[in-house]
Amino acid sequence: MPQPLPEWSSMPKELLESIGKRLASGHDAASFRSACSPWRAAVPFATFGPLLLLPFDPNSDTVSLYCVSEKKAFSLTLPDVRGKVPCGSSCGWLALMDEVASVTLLNPITGARVDLPPADEHVAAASSWERVSKVHGRWFLPNAIKLQEMRGVFFHEIVLSVAPDAGRECVAMAVLASSTEVAFCRAGVDSAWTLLDTKLECSVASIVHCQDKFLAIDVTGEISIFSSNATVTDATPIATPLPSLSPPAGLCHRRLLESLVLDVDPHKSDRYLHDG
Repeated sequence: MPQPLPEWSSMPKELLESIGKRLASGHDAASFRSACSPWRAAVPFATFGPLLLLPFDPNSDTVSLYCVSEKKAFSLTLPDVRGKVPCGSSCGWLALMDEVASVTLLNPITGARVDLPPADEHVAAASSWERVSKVHGRWFLPNAIKLQEMRGVFFHEIVLSVAPDAGRECVAMAVLASSTEVAFCRAGVDSAWTLLDTKLECSVASIVHCQDKFLAIDVTGEISIFSSNATVTDATPIATPLPSLSPPAGLCHRRLLESLVLDVDPHKSDRYLHDG
């Protein structure tokens, strides 16, 4: 009589953690974590160095990842990246946008995906200094906007408050291409993006999430802060610009502020994949 196959997901937690501590590389850890939920929980997310997502061909379903600690690359087959360009990475998930400005969140290790609302006319109007119109499902400016141009017109960067599978509401906050406004939505809840005025004088260049707050940084380094909790409770977040900081002589104002923000952001230490 053949022996029943072992139930790998029911292995003792202590044994899984012991095995996890002996993994030699980030590649091994990624394979281990992708097996099932108990195995993923046994290996802390930030145990190994980050994997960098290298530029990929949107006509292909294969991507290359570079392991910083091992100084080598390996490939993954991800059918969901075909026909899309990356527009951010956060909490181990990639944000991908297609040529009609629809956005997908993808976990490149587990293959899990979550669809976010597509850009609409309100987002288009806030994103570009020029008139953007939609004709037969395609966006024009004035010619049809190509896939490689989408980040320069719509969502330049998308940052998450938590991972979509973290067990609590995930808020996605988007940097628009040329705007002092940002857009946000709740993954799996909202059917459209909501615009929020950051009250900054110049276009927002980057967003950071830290301690239940989003920080918007404009192109000059000025910062505006607003709570991510308000978006979860259906309240409209209120943006509060922070007082300007005077950087030491000889240092770039924007770069100094960005480095300070990144140093205190707990999610950055857990970031597993980065937009190349």
